[in-house]
Amino acid sequence: MNEPRTKSFPVSWDQFHRDSRALAWRLNGEGPFEACVAITRGGLVPAAIVARELNIRTVDCVAVKSYDHQNQGSIKVLKPIDPEIVAKARAGKKILIVDDLVDTGATARVVRDMLPGAHFATVYAKPKGRDMVDTFITEVSQDTWIFFPWDLDVAYVAPIAGATD
Repeated sequence: MNEPRTKSFPVSWDQFHRDSRALAWRLNGEGPFEACVAITRGGLVPAAIVARELNIRTVDCVAVKSYDHQNQGSIKVLKPIDPEIVAKARAGKKILIVDDLVDTGATARVVRDMLPGAHFATVYAKPKGRDMVDTFITEVSQDTWIFFPWDLDVAYVAPIAGATD
């Protein structure tokens, strides 16, 4: 059962870029990494930024679907991780997994099972999933819905307290 989302946290492109670079700074001492695996779709942008900052040239993705707009459902793997990267991980090479957010930890658990020894990093983390990641930048409450820049359009927003005039 999904919990109701009562708070919203809109993130601009500038803020997301800064937070993704901060994630790279935090990860710098953990490498060097042999490869980076982005969890699509949300992990593509931070993985590209982290890979650039840490000079990781091998970047793959794993396509996992667990959301339809705002509701989390069952996990479905649409594209697995490249077998060469899985083999590198089994040989003890450092592999980095990057996603935008860990929410309940369900997606993270599925991907961790694919690469058990990998370093898992997210830009944002919620309490229920926080233990599934090794590195993150910002924790938000479980009842907060993060609106990423690719989900937003410029539009009027009513004041939180409402208009009194």
